[in-house]
Amino acid sequence: MTDINSKSTSVQNPTLGMQPHHAIIFLSLLGLGLVGPFLLYPVFLMKVMCFALFACAFNLLLGFTGLLSFGHAAYFGIASYIAAHAVKVWGVSPELGILLGVASAAMLGLVIGSLAIRRQGIYFAMVTLAFAQMVYFFSLQAPFTGGEDGIQAIPRGNLFGLISLRSDFMLYFVVLGITLGGILAIYRIIHSPFGQVLKAIRENETRAISLGYDVNRYKLMTYVLSAAIAGLAGSTKALVLQLASLVDVHWSMSGEVVLMTLIGGMGTVFGPILGAAVVVTMQNYLATFGAWVIVIQGCIFVLTVMLFREGIIGLVAKWIKKPL
Repeated sequence: MTDINSKSTSVQNPTLGMQPHHAIIFLSLLGLGLVGPFLLYPVFLMKVMCFALFACAFNLLLGFTGLLSFGHAAYFGIASYIAAHAVKVWGVSPELGILLGVASAAMLGLVIGSLAIRRQGIYFAMVTLAFAQMVYFFSLQAPFTGGEDGIQAIPRGNLFGLISLRSDFMLYFVVLGITLGGILAIYRIIHSPFGQVLKAIRENETRAISLGYDVNRYKLMTYVLSAAIAGLAGSTKALVLQLASLVDVHWSMSGEVVLMTLIGGMGTVFGPILGAAVVVTMQNYLATFGAWVIVIQGCIFVLTVMLFREGIIGLVAKWIKKPL
């Protein structure tokens, strides 16, 4: 009872300012981002950033609201297709293509979320997976997606008609800005009164209802926000790799983002970033092992769950006794 009362108190008096150690971490991420393309392959780093944003979007739903979705690839993938098609076929600018991808993911999230939030627990997860599979088969059959070939050779164009994104180096800093901006937006959400209500719902939904909160409305808003940010990651990834394919909407992509979140630390701000970096790095540098990469990922997942359930960042936060 004491814990729930403290939750309700935190809803009324949220901490709005950024904690000093969080500010230091964000500045460190910015510093690493600025020197990154001089040390490593820019396209690899951009891929890491896109998936880090995707994992943070998923963590907003799972880690801070307690809703496990097995279908987040639907929003990541559909945004990737819409952005790719808009830029390549309609000839729109890259920023408009990204915005169209985000809008499509948000609308899809509103439709699916309106139906999914009527269920709880594993039933919620299964409903999201079912809808995601529907999106997958739609993407396989729809004419504009290119079927199994996907949409290839997506032109990067000029940002705002002025800045050419054909160079990996120039595009890198745009992706860095999008990623940090998206993560900062998520940080602001979870440290706002709205975010405090989400945490209360995660801890004790019945108690939150008794306090007068419309729990389903908060769940739906969070679901749509998470879908939109996942769409932002998917749209950006399509421009980075100049490809939108069925891999983006496959169920395994939903599994990967769960893996990233759990490895890094569910319910932490910075955990999904590290989790995404670990998973993408494994996929990149262990590609020579072929299908064994999946087995290796599975082993790492099992070890993570068995040895430190809080994830890597969650364990560090426990050691230093400060939220990360």
